[in-house]
Amino acid sequence: MSKIGILGGTFDPVHNGHLLLGRQAYSEYHLDEIWYMPSGQPPHKKDHHVTAAEHRCAMVRLAIAGNHGFCLSEFETRREGNTYTAQTLALLKRQYPQHEFFFIIGADSLYQIENWYHPEKVLAMAEILAADREYQPDHPSMEDQIRYLTQRFGGRIRRLHCREMDVSSEDIRNKVRAGKPIAGLVPPEVESYIYENHLYTEEFL
Repeated sequence: MSKIGILGGTFDPVHNGHLLLGRQAYSEYHLDEIWYMPSGQPPHKKDHHVTAAEHRCAMVRLAIAGNHGFCLSEFETRREGNTYTAQTLALLKRQYPQHEFFFIIGADSLYQIENWYHPEKVLAMAEILAADREYQPDHPSMEDQIRYLTQRFGGRIRRLHCREMDVSSEDIRNKVRAGKPIAGLVPPEVESYIYENHLYTEEFL
């Protein structure tokens, strides 16, 4: 049985923080592959324009090139309608019964997972690997949140021992729109792709 890490997101654009999470999960939990899976129509992002899947997939393909075990999965972008993690995992388990799935998330998602579509199904179908975070004194610690979710949903949740980079796709889009540099936030090949295709500019929108 192969151990597959799923790292999902809009990847609009993919950035170095996404690669850091994938590398840490791959090495720390001895996974066989990391599948970077751009979302199709994310139901929680209807309030802003999401770049066409062909561009987001192209950027992921460029970003992961040369990283052993990293793959682009177009599993969600080829589906029609809203794409929910619970549905995706159910379909993956049906299509790939020979694999064990690990779902890789950022720290913030660990605190928001109860608001997801059927979180109990997500936690039942995949082991969750959550990035570390710095938390405020009045905020539940990672240990407390993991304990709470485990007791409530019976999930299997483990920590990824790396800090998330202080970078977001929204930040990068805003910098491009404002004409500010994004070097160091995304792989050079992704940076070139963004400029060559005029992504995130008023012209593009």
